[in-house]
Amino acid sequence: MSDVITLKKISQLLNISISTASRALKDHPDIADTTKQKVKELAEMLEYEPNPFAIQLSTSHSNIFGLIVPEVSNLFYTSFIDAVENESRKVGYTLIILKTDDDAEIEANHIKYCKKQRVAGLFACITPGTSNFELFQSLSKSNIPVIFFDRVPDNTNCNRVCFADETAATIAAEAILTKNKKKVLAIFAEPSLSISQKRLKAFKNVFQQNNTAPELLIHHASHAENTKEIIKQKLQADKRPDTIFCMTDVILTHTMKAIQELGLKIPQEVAVLSISNSDFFPKLYTPEITYVETSGYKLGELALSAMMTCVNDDVPYQELYIDSYLVEGQSL
Repeated sequence: MSDVITLKKISQLLNISISTASRALKDHPDIADTTKQKVKELAEMLEYEPNPFAIQLSTSHSNIFGLIVPEVSNLFYTSFIDAVENESRKVGYTLIILKTDDDAEIEANHIKYCKKQRVAGLFACITPGTSNFELFQSLSKSNIPVIFFDRVPDNTNCNRVCFADETAATIAAEAILTKNKKKVLAIFAEPSLSISQKRLKAFKNVFQQNNTAPELLIHHASHAENTKEIIKQKLQADKRPDTIFCMTDVILTHTMKAIQELGLKIPQEVAVLSISNSDFFPKLYTPEITYVETSGYKLGELALSAMMTCVNDDVPYQELYIDSYLVEGQSL
């Protein structure tokens, strides 16, 4: 039919009120079964589709989740998004993906947009410059749950799904200690991020608690474009490191580029160990890189599970973790 079928049209054809037609479609107990049957049969015959905007106004939220992410080209975020989208679809929700490019102002605009659209919930990976969480808190006050993932606030009064960052870094440090190395260059991400702080603290603790631990050099890859050059500089020093630890896949790619440009052999001249969100990057190289796996897809599944708990139940703040484990390559 060319005309848009509305509840008003259905109510007029059956000579009942709009509210009665609406409640009949929702199986309200106050409506007689015969009326429910007539309304449903007519709605099906006329191919009636509920107005999503009207539903949104009546329920104070939509069937849409928002997801704020730094970028979409990164394999970790791609796998996380894939998991959340797949799991959301199974429970009747769709997903809006909003990219910040690690800009706190863009992030703030995205939060405002999600609130205006009355999303059912928001997944958020904060930027390095995020310091004011009032906008996020305003969502919670509007009964829009927020699940922080990967990069999360230090504040305990929020829902967080994370990797077991301390465990991942501890596993990596202990793997290095078994190889009797002399000098380790450990490269971490932006120091303001809680994920960097947690991994750095745990990594250093393992070395500090071992009397025979190798010398440890710490570097933060705050700017991706100069990370490769800094690594090359360290590897060309008189007493160069014999091992490089990479906190992320991005750091690993810059490290491998530097090693390849210098023509160094792995692991004979320099060993490499990384924390990775999948097996994709470690297996790109020959020899394959030894790494500690932290799965982005599994984190996405956990995030959606946490979100549905918040949507369906009044629960206290959750802090959930994905475990890590060592995958042996030939680079260490």
